[in-house]
Amino acid sequence: MSENLSIYLCSVSQCFMEKITMKIGYIRVSTDDQELASQVDQLMVAGCERIYQEKRSGNSAKERPELHRMMDAIRDGDVVVVTALDRLGRSLKDLILLMEQFRECGVQFVSLSEAIDTTTPAGELAFHMFGAVAQFHNKMNRERTIRGLASARARGRVGGRKPALTKTQIRQAQHMLLDETVTVTSVAGHFGVARSTLYKALKDADPLVEGSLL
Repeated sequence: MSENLSIYLCSVSQCFMEKITMKIGYIRVSTDDQELASQVDQLMVAGCERIYQEKRSGNSAKERPELHRMMDAIRDGDVVVVTALDRLGRSLKDLILLMEQFRECGVQFVSLSEAIDTTTPAGELAFHMFGAVAQFHNKMNRERTIRGLASARARGRVGGRKPALTKTQIRQAQHMLLDETVTVTSVAGHFGVARSTLYKALKDADPLVEGSLL
């Protein structure tokens, strides 16, 4: 009986250990060590067991190695804590992306200054609002792209990189090359493009009509 009880208690203990979650803090400052210490104190009071400290002023999440380490370490059920939203994301786009990643990983989020806590019903609503803002942001970007392409097509242009040579420049190059003493290299240099670029432009262009003007 005691052996069965021991096995049961070990099983319960193992399940409990597997379910343990962790409060993880994230700090970002540029150079102010005093501000760094202040953030550490706030996160320790909030119960953070591990704190990632970023002493960089990167404009995007891609430039912050400690943030990457934290994202690799967080697990389902963990709680990420920051002192303020601007410590986590330098732009709305970064913030929305990180919130979406937290949600997908099953990670909760707390921002002390804004009193956002996704472990509460009100905080969970904030999480969903971030998701809705992300969808809205993506939709607006798609709509702007579609409108831009439609406007460009209406003006006789298509999306993509701007051509290296205009139609007028290509026509000028064709006329210049009618002179047998003029080389492709000199014409390419005249317009500031590579020989291969000029060759391609001439290949795709309509042929000159005898007596045509620029």
